[in-house]
Amino acid sequence: MVIIAILLPPLAVGLKAGIGGTFVLNIILWFLFYVPGLIHALYVILK
Repeated sequence: MVIIAILLPPLAVGLKAGIGGTFVLNIILWFLFYVPGLIHALYVILK
């Protein structure tokens, strides 16, 4: 799951948390810049 988060953070969040607010937040962070989306995805996965 961590490897998926590194490659495509929104996909990892979608698989872990489902389609919802967390997923949308991660897409927004990922579009703004890659690193915030990655950090958020790792937080959701490892939480």
